Amino acid sequence: QVQLVESGGGLVQTGGSLKLSCAASESTFNIKHLGWYRQAPGKQRELVAAISSDVTPNYADSVKGRFTISRDNAKNTVYLQMNSLKPEDTAVYYCNAGGFQVGERYRYFELWGQGALVTVSS
Repeated sequence: QVQLVESGGGLVQTGGSLKLSCAASESTFNIKHLGWYRQAPGKQRELVAAISSDVTPNYADSVKGRFTISRDNAKNTVYLQMNSLKPEDTAVYYCNAGGFQVGERYRYFELWGQGALVTVSS
């Protein structure tokens, strides 16, 4: 029954900043892959940023230089700092977790957050 709980969405003006958080309801495991996706109305869901335990963060070209993904492994939490926001950033943002390590056991499955609406006004 572990779940991902998102917070931090809201309404901001163009050029503003917002920080999203996504925390797993349990911390007895280690999460291999963490990421953020977004889906704008009428558009496909797209990868915004991803961070894994063994590779450097990866960002969509549209957000490079403006967004920063980070993680706190002790809290099983992933963050997305969004700066210089544009109206085209308006979307529902979903966090994603994949690959769970509990002791010496590893299982790959994915969890999704409930979504956080980010609206950037002109």
